[in-house]
Amino acid sequence: MAKGALQPAQASRLNAGRTRVGPDLETVKATLFRSMGIDGVYARTGLYEDVVQALDRYITSKRPNGAEAFRFPPVMSRSMLEKSGYLKSFPNLLGCMCCLPGSEADVRLAIERFEQGGDWTKALETGDLVLTPASCYPIYPIAAERGPVPGKGYVFDVGCDCFRREPSTDLDRLQSFRMREFVRIGSAEQILQFRADWIDRARDMAVALGLPHQIDLASDPFFGRTGPLLAMSQREQALKFELLIPVISETKPTACMSFNYHQSHFGETWDLRDACGTPAHTGCVAFGMDRLALAIFVTHGLETDDWPMAIRDVLGL
Repeated sequence: MAKGALQPAQASRLNAGRTRVGPDLETVKATLFRSMGIDGVYARTGLYEDVVQALDRYITSKRPNGAEAFRFPPVMSRSMLEKSGYLKSFPNLLGCMCCLPGSEADVRLAIERFEQGGDWTKALETGDLVLTPASCYPIYPIAAERGPVPGKGYVFDVGCDCFRREPSTDLDRLQSFRMREFVRIGSAEQILQFRADWIDRARDMAVALGLPHQIDLASDPFFGRTGPLLAMSQREQALKFELLIPVISETKPTACMSFNYHQSHFGETWDLRDACGTPAHTGCVAFGMDRLALAIFVTHGLETDDWPMAIRDVLGL
């Protein structure tokens, strides 16, 4: 068990007696979303977006002192993501940008193939961009460009639209979704303290939003035959915890926030080192904006005017 980590018994505390109440999920889907013909990709109604924006403001109000804010586009450098090690862990979730290359004549041949009922996508070539899978990935090379990490480390507030290729009809598993993160770069002790503090703060935020929840030990969905071993190691070292809310199911609650300790992986990858040359450690707290918004509607109903005044005040609605 990593120093400073919660014990699993402590981490599994439930809000006693709380169960999911509210509208059925089909009504939620019909009210908040519109189909775009692809599982896990939806048009979002104004009602839903108002709550996502309110959540965004609420999370901003909790920004750590001294944190630098960055907002990233939904795409990032393919070479940078390759360097980060993403392909070793989650290649099945990655989306890569492609384009029609060549001369006007080459492009027209692809269009003509489509018009004749053929497959125009055979002419595509991979570009130098990928769809960003998590909002923290672009910040590490930015921090590395500054030189040695100062003794106090860094804290960043980052966010972007993210993509993971896992089509599903479940409303809590979107392919395109919004993520906010508070990222900490520094010593191992600084990261573990940051994570422990934010697990407590996240509980307070969930209570303020009236959301039944639990904190539990977790692991990432690593790819391939070695995936289970990597997940087991991650759990044994207590590197990841999640805040779970009964959104779709009470027996399998949804991870709406995560608390992650990366050890020195990104420090070594991006040559993030302190003045003595020791690789920096990193960690983050991630907020799943769409999952949190969905949890609020499922818990409190679809009429925001009927929500408890305390919840409306917290969100400024």
